[in-house]
Amino acid sequence: MRTERIAGRSLDEDVTQSGLRPRSLDEFIGQQEIKEKLRIYIAAARGRDEPLDHVLLHGPPGLGKTTLAQIIATEMGVSIRVSSGPAVEKTGDLAAILSNLHPRDLFFIDEIHRLRRNVEEILYPAMEDAKIDIILGEGPNAQTLRIDLPEFTLVGATTRTGLISAPMRDRFQVIFRLGFYAVEDLISIVVRSSGLLGIDVTEDGARELARRARGTPRIANRLLRRTRDYAEIKGDGTIDGETARRALDMLRIDTVGLNDLDRAFLTALVTKFDGGPVGLETLAAALSEEKDTLTDVVEPYLLQEGFIQRTPQGRLATERAYEHLGRPATQRLF
Repeated sequence: MRTERIAGRSLDEDVTQSGLRPRSLDEFIGQQEIKEKLRIYIAAARGRDEPLDHVLLHGPPGLGKTTLAQIIATEMGVSIRVSSGPAVEKTGDLAAILSNLHPRDLFFIDEIHRLRRNVEEILYPAMEDAKIDIILGEGPNAQTLRIDLPEFTLVGATTRTGLISAPMRDRFQVIFRLGFYAVEDLISIVVRSSGLLGIDVTEDGARELARRARGTPRIANRLLRRTRDYAEIKGDGTIDGETARRALDMLRIDTVGLNDLDRAFLTALVTKFDGGPVGLETLAAALSEEKDTLTDVVEPYLLQEGFIQRTPQGRLATERAYEHLGRPATQRLF
C-alpha cells in the first residue's frame, strides 16, 4: 500500500511517529458496530473488485477518524492520498489530485467541512460519475472540458457535520458517527500503547489514565506519555494507580477528566450567569476563547457527561455541574 500526503509530508510520518496507531480493523479497539459494518462493506467491495462507496466519518477530535481512513485503505489493499479541506484552495488543485489517482484508490480529506464551495462543486460529478468538468477560458469564449477519472473512494472526516452542505453530505453512501470510548476500551488502548512504548503500567494505573481521558484515545495516549515522564523522574518508572493520580493531578486533570478550560467554562456558567441559559458568544467572550474551541473541544464531553445542556435559549448548567464544582444547586431552579 502506498501512502501520500498532498502538499505535505507522507502520512506515514504523521501517523506512525510512535507506532501507536492500529493498522487493521482487528487491531482497532472500540467502535465495534462501525468495525463490523466496515468489514462487511469492504469484503463486499473486494469481492466485486469495486472501490468502496464514499465514506463520511464524523465526531469529536481524537476518536480515530484518520486512523480508520488509513485502515480502510489497508484493508482494501489500495493506496491512499491525503489532504485537508483548507489545503485544497483551487479547483485546479483538486483536479490534479483526482486525475492522478489509480483505480480504487482512496482519497482522504480531513476537515472536509472547510472545503471552498467552488472546490466542493467539482467533487459532485467526481463522486457520482467519476468525471470532472474543467472550465477553460473566461466569458463568452469559455469552454467546458470533461475529464474521465478512475473510480475511487472519497473518505471525508469532520468534527462539524452541520457545516457540510446537504448536496455534499447526500453523496456519501456510508456515514459513521464515532462516539466517545468506554473506560474498558480505553484501558485496552492504554495497555496496548504501553506495550508498544515499553512502559510498565499496572492495571490500576491504566484504569486511572482511562478514567481521566475524556473518552478519547488520543488523550489517553497523551496522558500515558506525560505520566511516563512523571514516573521516570518522581518514581521507579512504573505507572501504578498512585503514580497516575499524582501525575494527572499535577496536570490539573480531575477525576472525571475535566481540565482547566472545562472547569473555567462551568465556573463561568454557574457563577457569572447563574447557571444559564447563556449564549455561546457571551460565554466565549467571558472566557476569552474562540467559539469554535468551546464548540469542538469543550462542549462535546461536557454534554456527554451531563454537565451542561444546550437549549434554544443557550447553555444551561446541570445539577451535576454544581455538584462537581462543590456549589449548592439551589442557586437556580432546575
